[in-house]
Amino acid sequence: MLYATCYMIKILDVRIDNINKKGALEKVKLFLEDGKSVSADATSDKPAQYKIFTPNPEMLVDAQKDVEFKEVLNSGDLNVCDGFGLSLVSGCGRIPGVDFMQGICALAEKQGKSVYLLGSGSDEVVKRTVEVLQSKHSKLKIVGCHKGPNIQCSMLNIKYFDETENNDVLDDIIMSAPEILFVAFGHNKQEKWINENLKHLPSVKIAMGVGGAFDYISGKIRRAPLFLRKIGLEWMYRLFRQPRRAGRVWKATARFLFLFFKNSL
Repeated sequence: MLYATCYMIKILDVRIDNINKKGALEKVKLFLEDGKSVSADATSDKPAQYKIFTPNPEMLVDAQKDVEFKEVLNSGDLNVCDGFGLSLVSGCGRIPGVDFMQGICALAEKQGKSVYLLGSGSDEVVKRTVEVLQSKHSKLKIVGCHKGPNIQCSMLNIKYFDETENNDVLDDIIMSAPEILFVAFGHNKQEKWINENLKHLPSVKIAMGVGGAFDYISGKIRRAPLFLRKIGLEWMYRLFRQPRRAGRVWKATARFLFLFFKNSL
């Protein structure tokens, strides 16, 4: 079994791994090297498969009403802390999902591991993400990409507008045989999709939900300046650039803190 040097805490009943980026990447390295799933028994031939999630305050708020989502989050093999508010109340170091994804790509390039990009809902965005990653990591083996199936998410499960479309995506991933799969459907959708479909993808050792990472990497959305990211004000920059996010910002700040202190008391 694999255990990295970290400890687990729970915030609003969702597990968070208190681990820094270096330690998290070491754990990813172990996942890639492992020959059998930690959840399999000693006699099982089940291939090793691991789920990486990046809980943030908004996700934890949504998980309070969506029990299925909470259970899926807690099934993650590595749950890194993403979000300044979550880092503040938990004491865990923040690891932004987009940065961690690129760190995994650098590791994959070094180790000769293959990756597949799934999501964003846009052919242009996902293909541009491939181009940017390839320019930064010239030896990275990106074996395929797809904008993803059209899905919606309920509190019980995910629903496909076209089941055949999802099956075609699964077939393409199976034929491409990646070892690492990045899924960018946005939170809740991507975690539930991974939880439901990873078992059908035998080559995939690691599946990670990456939210809006493709939008940032492709340049579709500009990230906040580095100094704002370092002091935890990236959310303010995003609100200024995208006022329509006001509801989500409220959920991730005021609503999250209210629930945290209520739960603590």
